[in-house]
This record gives sequence, C-alpha cells and structure tokens, in this order.
Amino acid sequence: MRTRKWTKTVKALCCLCIFIPLLTGCWDQLEIEERAVVLGVSIDTVDPDVAEEEEDEISHLRGTITAPRNNMVRVAVQIALPGRIPLGPGESGGSSGSSEQTVWVIDVVGHSITDAFMNLQQQVSNRLFFGHLRVIVVSEALAKRGLENVNDYFRRNPEVRRMAWLMISQGSALKFMKASPKLDRVPTLYLMSTLDEGVRMGKFPKDYIGIFWSNLSKKGQEGFLPYVEMKKEQNVEIKGLAYFVGDRMVGVTKPLEIAGYLAIKGINPAGYRVFIQLDGASETVMTNATHRNSTIKVKIKDNIPVFSIAISVELNLEAKMSDEVKINNPATLKAIEKKQEEVSVKFYSDIIKKTQAKGSDIFGFGEYVRAKKPQFWNKHVKNVEGWRAMYKDCQFEVKVLMKVRRIGMKAQ
Repeated sequence: MRTRKWTKTVKALCCLCIFIPLLTGCWDQLEIEERAVVLGVSIDTVDPDVAEEEEDEISHLRGTITAPRNNMVRVAVQIALPGRIPLGPGESGGSSGSSEQTVWVIDVVGHSITDAFMNLQQQVSNRLFFGHLRVIVVSEALAKRGLENVNDYFRRNPEVRRMAWLMISQGSALKFMKASPKLDRVPTLYLMSTLDEGVRMGKFPKDYIGIFWSNLSKKGQEGFLPYVEMKKEQNVEIKGLAYFVGDRMVGVTKPLEIAGYLAIKGINPAGYRVFIQLDGASETVMTNATHRNSTIKVKIKDNIPVFSIAISVELNLEAKMSDEVKINNPATLKAIEKKQEEVSVKFYSDIIKKTQAKGSDIFGFGEYVRAKKPQFWNKHVKNVEGWRAMYKDCQFEVKVLMKVRRIGMKAQ
C-alpha cells in the first residue's frame, strides 16, 4: 500500500512539473508598439572636438570623470515608423513617397558603439529592438581603423540575425540611412535587396555578417565585405570587395575583380560580361560567363605551398563590335576562347597577387593547407599570424579553360 501511495505521489508531482511552465503565460511579453524597431545602422568616425560639443553627459560627467577622446564614432539608426511600412503586395513596389514617411533617422555620437547606443536610447522612448536589423553600413575610414568594437557589440547582441548585411561605404555611411531610393520606400530594404539580387545574378558572393564573422575566426582565411558607393540618383553601386587582415580593412578590389574572386572559388551562377579584343583593334566581342567550375590542389615545394588552380568557364557570345568578326567560322570561336583564356590567366593571377601583397587570404587557401597538409601546418605555419606571413610567399599555377556554348546572335 505504501509503495502504491508513493507511486501516485510521484506521478502527481511529475504532472505538476510538466504543467507549471504552461501556466506561466506571456510574463515577459513586449508588444511591438513598445519597441523601436531598428532596420539599419550606420557608423562613422567623428572628430573628438566636434563630438564633444554634441555629446550629452550620460555616461560621464565633464570635469569629474574623464572619458577617452580617441576613436569616437557617430552612430545613426533607421527606425521603422509604426503603420507606415508597406506590407501588402499593392504597396511593396516603387516609392510613392519619401523615406521620411516610413522611417525615422537619428544620429548620436559616443566614445564606443556601446556608449553611442546608450546615448541613443536616452533619446528614444521605446526600447531599441534589433531583431529586424537588415543592414549595417560602416565608413571606409572606420574600417581602416578596425572593426573590433563593431564586431564585438553586434556579435554579442542575441537579437542581431546572422543573415544581415555588413558593408563598407565609400565616404560617409550616414548618407545611406538618409537616402531616398526610387525603387523602395525603405532605404535599408533597398540596400539589402541590392546585395541579395547581386548574389542571385552572380554579381557578388554570399557574404552575410555571419559568414564574415566565421571567416574572421578561421586560421587560414581572412574576411571581406561589400564595398558600396552612393550615386547621385540615390542608387547604390557595388564598387568591389573590401578585404581585411583581422578586423582591419587593408584594400579594395575593382568591380570586375569580383568576377575573378567568384571564378577562383567556382561560385555560380556567373553573371559578368567582358570585352575581348582579337587580332585587330576593331575586332572586339563581348562575352558573358554563364557557369564556373574550379579545382584547387596544393603541394609543398621547398617548404612553400604551391597551389594549382584549374578554372573552367562556359561563355555566351553576346555581341560583336564589327562586321569583320565572322562568328559562323569555328576558327573564330576558337580564337575567342584562346584569347580569353590568356587574358583570364593574368587577370586571376593579378587578383591573387594583390591580396598576397597585403597578406589577406580572402580565398581561404590556408584552409586547404590545414586540411590537406596538417603536418606541414603544425610544424611551419602554426597559427593565423604564421599564415599571413607565409601567404605572401606562396606560389600559384593558374590554368583556365573557356568554352563558348552559344553565340546569341545571327551567325554571319
């Protein structure tokens, strides 16, 4: 009897433990109207003398607590206005009004990212919410100084999604928050779609903020970010890849060199068009890459990694600049393939050399060494600093195979 009674007591306690969490309800609920939903953030450098005039005495008192004057930043946020963001399909296309009708842009200064957001929260009645943050724009000047503080703040914030975009701006980053693009009423959504569509069209590699942070953590690879410029019509151009050594930006590629990175990594789809000049000055054609494939192998020679990169690209012949080019002749197509192969070998090699000069292995060649030659890595490379030094001396053998699949025009 005692055993049966004890069993019933245990069962009752188990049921009670199971149902108690279900009875708590939404004890920590926070209504959406009580949140300040941040869609975009921009971060710029600022002169300490200018910042001191604008900053309020929130984190320190002048004359009693001395705050650091160096590395001050200007942080701006784009906050969604409740009820103004287009939701239905009839409202999503085009811009029927200025961005001021859908978002609210506020900028403050601070001695760090944390300090700036604390100053910002002092000016906003609702709690800042980063769950819908889509774009973080950092000025080139700050990126060259280093992104350690930026990465640390957003990486530790559990609300920030790893699918957000972090980008480097040419000039001021604040103007991206105040822009009024014609294709979208919300500037940050336009910035996000510019990069997302670039990935889908083969114009840019997939490089969300989570991927960038992952690359920073690797021993044999450096990170890179999109480098963007605001044009006069409030549209945004992807100007290249901003490549890093650690958290510090050290260089920028040209726009077409993005295609070189994509080809070396074998990333598809392919979406760039280039001019190819044959024998004569007027014998110029335009080709469009449609598919890429690459194979990377590594061997060790005299204690130096030697990489063999085999790249194959399928092409469409898009246009010819002169009637002298007879594309109905198979020999002409072969000449186009051979000429583009010669040009591409130098083009890809030059991109690698550019990153070697800075010690920035954005391709992840060091990860191939770690995976394929672990004993060599452990003995001669050992860590990320060792690979940055060795990457400058690595040798590369690039082979390219081009194949014209379609001519896309009347054969004559």
